[in-house]
Amino acid sequence: MTLDVRDMMYTDLDAVMAIERACFPSPWSEAQFCDELSRVGQGRRWLVAEAGAGIIGFGGVAVFGDEAHVMNLAVCEERRGEAIGRRILLPLMRSALETGATRLTLEVRPANVAARALYAGAGFVEVGMRPGYYSDTGEDAVIMWTPELDVRAVDAMIAADRGGDIILAIETSCDETAAAVMRGGTELLSSVVASQVDFHARFGGVVPEIASRKHTEAIVAVVDEAMAEADVGFPDLTALAVTHGPGLIGALVVGVAYAKGLSLGTGLPLVGVNHLEGHIFANKLSDPELEPPLIALVVSGGHTALVHVPEWGVYRTLGRTLDDAAGEAFDKVAKLLGLGYPGGPAISRLALEGDQAAIAFPRAMLRSGDYDFSLSGLKTAVITYVEAEKRAGRDISLPDVAASFQAAVIDVQVAKAVRAVEEYEVRAFCLAGGVAANAELREGLHAAMVERGIRFSVPTFELCTDNAAMIAAAGHFRLKKGGFLDSGAEAVANLRLEG
Repeated sequence: MTLDVRDMMYTDLDAVMAIERACFPSPWSEAQFCDELSRVGQGRRWLVAEAGAGIIGFGGVAVFGDEAHVMNLAVCEERRGEAIGRRILLPLMRSALETGATRLTLEVRPANVAARALYAGAGFVEVGMRPGYYSDTGEDAVIMWTPELDVRAVDAMIAADRGGDIILAIETSCDETAAAVMRGGTELLSSVVASQVDFHARFGGVVPEIASRKHTEAIVAVVDEAMAEADVGFPDLTALAVTHGPGLIGALVVGVAYAKGLSLGTGLPLVGVNHLEGHIFANKLSDPELEPPLIALVVSGGHTALVHVPEWGVYRTLGRTLDDAAGEAFDKVAKLLGLGYPGGPAISRLALEGDQAAIAFPRAMLRSGDYDFSLSGLKTAVITYVEAEKRAGRDISLPDVAASFQAAVIDVQVAKAVRAVEEYEVRAFCLAGGVAANAELREGLHAAMVERGIRFSVPTFELCTDNAAMIAAAGHFRLKKGGFLDSGAEAVANLRLEG
């Protein structure tokens, strides 16, 4: 059924009053609505949502100088959960901003969780409480407002809702300078990655100062190439997205500063993306039908974590590494074995020639009863083994060491992933991060999940490592949720996924 959002008329008041009385303990009177309609064009705007021949929702906003107040918003009970409130709210917000308002405010009952989520998803933030606001109960009200919102930001949210947004995304959290252009959160128009691996290989790992310098040198050309490959100009874009954490602070600052400069220069709204959320969303690009609730295992050079995702945008970290991340452990063991950097691919290739049962390396925290990981002890065990073999004058089978080390890492990750899936009773699981490219880990998790009837998703190999396509996908979601970065936003090296 077609939904039409239009200006409220006096002839709509019978239907509006029926919804008002059904929704609120202390409803407005018809006289109050008549008074509001008489002020339309004088800082007032009232809309109704009409489906077929019936009014199913309404809302209004009042502008007072540079501030606007959402007066009322209601949807009939049988049509809630269909985003009708959002279809009314966003045009109201746009109207208020066009009239000259720079901030919108509202009050909402603390117990009205659905309404608070609706407003938060349109860029409102909770800033305090108004004591005794509701006269019928004496209940306090939650005060919400929009920081630094403008017409283009609201237009961007409307475009994202319709799948018509075009986002330029930038990723500089570690040692890849990346940019991508995406339409509607799924249609990848371009993806460009400039890797610094050759510069860092001689040092056996990422050198933060070099990473920052190389990002500065590459970012303009990478963005230009992504725009050219997508055949778009800045006027074609709806919004910008950038990784603002976690990661190396110097590297992040380059991307955030450049994205903020583009936003200021073009007027495009800017959304911030958590790098780990980007890795999780990479699975949506490879498996569009993937939906929460799910468990995600995020494994990369700097992160190893099991995450419960009850719904998109809600993340509960069940456990994380207490010391080395998986990718970091692979790099350190590879350096010990003289395999070079990056260590993950080198160990994975060498392990194909070895016997994973040849050396009994420890499975740290396998039976700890929690979801945390520890890999420093395993790394030490490898060092101890290699040194002992050298002292004894015995030849060391590097393929056996690589295969046995890799198996020790994977066994723990698979076991804890399976336990999380079973405990939280989800029907989907996804693997994310650079280490997700490890074939043995992919195969081990795939076999374990399929055996239990769990949907298993993993990104394509090119989407496992850091890239901007995943930031664009997550950026589309953040755009729909009003997750804008203001002009004073900064990069956050230890940004939490739960935030």
